[in-house]
Amino acid sequence: MLFDGMHEVIGRTPLVRLRTGAPAGVEVYAKLELQNPFAMKDRVARNVILQARQSGALQPGAPIVESSSGTMALGVALVGRALGHPVHIVTDPRIDRITMAKLRALGCELVVVPAMTTHGWQSARLEALAELLRALPGAFWPQQYSNPDNPGAYRDLADELLADLDRVDVLVGSVGSGGSLCGTARALRRRLPNLWVVGVDCVGSVLFDQPDMPQRLQSGLGNSLLPKNLDRRLIDEVHWLNDREAFAATRDLAAEQQIFAGNTSGSVYRVLADVARRARPGDRIVGIFPDRGDRYAETVHDPQYWARQRLDDLPLAARPEEVQPGTPVLSWSRTVTKGVVDGPRHLLFVEANTSGTGMLALSATARLDLRPVLLTGAPERYPDLSATGAEVLRCDSNAVPALWAAIQERFRREEIAGITTTSDFYVPVVAELAARLGLPGNPTHAVQTCRNKATLRSTLAAAGIHQPRFAVVSAPAEAAAAVHRVGLPCVVKPVDDSGSTNVRLCATVEEAVTQVTRILAVRTNVRGLPTAGMALVEEYLDGPEFSVEMFSMPGHAMCVGITAKQVTGAPHFVESRHVFPAGLPAADADRITETVRRTLQVCGIELGPTHTEIKLTADGPAVIEVNPRLAGGMIPELIRSVTGLDLLEQQLRLAAHLPVLLAAEPAGHAGIQFLLADSSGILTGFEGVEAARALPGVQRVTPTARFGVQVGPPSDAYGRLGHVIARADTIAEVHATLDAATRLIRMALARSDPE
Repeated sequence: MLFDGMHEVIGRTPLVRLRTGAPAGVEVYAKLELQNPFAMKDRVARNVILQARQSGALQPGAPIVESSSGTMALGVALVGRALGHPVHIVTDPRIDRITMAKLRALGCELVVVPAMTTHGWQSARLEALAELLRALPGAFWPQQYSNPDNPGAYRDLADELLADLDRVDVLVGSVGSGGSLCGTARALRRRLPNLWVVGVDCVGSVLFDQPDMPQRLQSGLGNSLLPKNLDRRLIDEVHWLNDREAFAATRDLAAEQQIFAGNTSGSVYRVLADVARRARPGDRIVGIFPDRGDRYAETVHDPQYWARQRLDDLPLAARPEEVQPGTPVLSWSRTVTKGVVDGPRHLLFVEANTSGTGMLALSATARLDLRPVLLTGAPERYPDLSATGAEVLRCDSNAVPALWAAIQERFRREEIAGITTTSDFYVPVVAELAARLGLPGNPTHAVQTCRNKATLRSTLAAAGIHQPRFAVVSAPAEAAAAVHRVGLPCVVKPVDDSGSTNVRLCATVEEAVTQVTRILAVRTNVRGLPTAGMALVEEYLDGPEFSVEMFSMPGHAMCVGITAKQVTGAPHFVESRHVFPAGLPAADADRITETVRRTLQVCGIELGPTHTEIKLTADGPAVIEVNPRLAGGMIPELIRSVTGLDLLEQQLRLAAHLPVLLAAEPAGHAGIQFLLADSSGILTGFEGVEAARALPGVQRVTPTARFGVQVGPPSDAYGRLGHVIARADTIAEVHATLDAATRLIRMALARSDPE
């Protein structure tokens, strides 16, 4: 194989079948991560550093500082130096001479702390690292113990295992930072939900409710602190070995399997034998072997070191003693936890929409026994936020590094149940963060395709899916030619906005050029995010409009229902009324559903709710937009009213990896009429609200606009001033009830002051 640099050599490590004396039909394998250029942590260093460079957290040529006494230091040195960064390593006297020599040869600066502090060597190193960071402005700290890009590095390892074995029943791995075992297990469980995960710790480590013994001799596993990357909810069974047992197992690994390794691999080897002894015929068991033995030549593999440390005085168990969780242990012991962990679980929201479902989602989270957290740059945007009970984490939600830092600082990984949003603008950000955290979500490229209407149009055109003729323009001078290609009348819209903002039907070339100019002049959207700087000129299609609510699960996209839509008259397209279900003939409903299902497949959507806008033309269904999120405009409330299915709750369940319940049958119809001003003025009040509420069939009348603000005929969804929701047995009755309620409600307007 040919590689352009040493950092590209990382991964694709051998998988070796072991001779363990396991029962017939039981297969035991060793994933030799020790065969990376330096060791397993090479994967972590590469992923963390590349992600930091991509997000801007690590600038070209900036220093990298890390605390490590072993393989993480070597991985950071390998990748950091290969990519042109100065590397500073803070370590302690336990570091072996071979690792020290390698780090110096690679050109690293070393700081060796002289003594333990309050929490052993780990805290001493962290205190020294803090001083170093203060002295090196702009330095990047990988933070292997808390950075979720550490476990994220092991998605590749999981893919390699499945490529080689197709199926794994039991995964065994050592636990130190929590990265390798938790990251691999999390990735495997997405495809192997019944995977049994066994963690290997050392006597004297606090990771699984044991008393701290900082004088333990083992390195590479165990800890005196609880790392944020450790997710104990993923681990079903835990083993502890003391120093003698771990070192003896390491010697046996070399003698019996010809694998010269360190004590973490030795410990995993010993536990593998016990797991295999208890396995069922046909089970495939894989152990992760992290470290090679050269670092341990003067310790684990040196009889004189054994004598100096009086290792033979320690107990040596042939098999583990089964104990209850929390029982202090001194020799090889095991306990079954099945991932039970006391403590809160949080569902994170990156911003929210302001049309109603945003605050409803936060409130609904508590019903799932989860704690809602809103990450936002402007809490004041949400007037009803305090009533939801959500924790507010204020940060720059428009910057991925700031969001990443806020999540990393605030939460332990096992406290995060999921991440989601109800805002169109933040769906791509959530997809990126979910992927890095190993949480359920759509591929980032899929939601970016849907969010950028120009990319969507090109994708659908390549697949031959019916849609309007279109042209993408990035300068006003291109607009006239685009109109000539598309024809008149045409629709001009931004490629990446929401809520019908700046969408206009143009009857002349001059109108289209003016609208394109207006769109391209907008540099940031309503949330302060940069716009794409492009406009879409597309054919105006005549025909009734529908929205199609789909919910995708692995391998299948289910149609929840189709909603009939009404919009305001030209030149704007503000949705004024929705009725669910649409009452379409079965043949039309099937054609629309199949068109949307194929569209989602082409875009790469895999999980969760989508809201697709369709026009039913003489040539069949045509795709207008695909929104990779739950419908706004209270459509989920209409669906819930008619079917009892709470789509918002199902979105939250999916995000938190809880069972999703989609079975529902419609009974009757429901509709929403938005309250719109037909003239301009200052809103001073609403009249007739109570009379409208008293009408049979009316479920809700909700004014949403604040008094004292300027209102007028709407040009986008932000001009809607409230809504009426009604339910009835037939579509005709729903329309009649909404019409009657709308006639009763009057807006009191004061004349605007003259300019």
